[in-house]
Amino acid sequence: MSDNHTYQPIGVIHTQFTSLKDTPVQGVFAPESRGKVEIFEEFAAGVKDLDTFSHIILLYSFHQSSDYELVSQPMLQDEPHGIFAMRHFNRPNAIGLSVVKLEKINGNLIEISGVDILDKTPILDIKPFIPMFDNRSNASNGWVKPPHMDDIKQETVKRSKQN
Repeated sequence: MSDNHTYQPIGVIHTQFTSLKDTPVQGVFAPESRGKVEIFEEFAAGVKDLDTFSHIILLYSFHQSSDYELVSQPMLQDEPHGIFAMRHFNRPNAIGLSVVKLEKINGNLIEISGVDILDKTPILDIKPFIPMFDNRSNASNGWVKPPHMDDIKQETVKRSKQN
């Protein structure tokens, strides 16, 4: 079995965000930010019954990421952390994950909100968000403490006012 994998995008994500500095840091703090996931026609049948879910998980390529460092300082943080202990886009495999609200499906277009993704981002996969499977009541926030979450929220609000 080969250790190399190649992934084919199933579509593209369209948003109003054309630069990293304008993109919300976390979509949960920008519920009004909107976008559309355009599924390529050959994969469009795969959205059958997706509209029965309120939220979906998007897996996508950080198509504008560059090289990575295994330890770096996250935005709005004073201490360095390992890349696998943060959600930074410069990663060994530039794969992103976002949970977004599914607003509506119209053919091969999925309208979403709570978006923190750059325009023209290639989508690799979509999975339904199922609270019973995906929520963990005993989960820890690790090093991401309430003051840091407040900083991220404030930064996201600031960016949304600029758009």
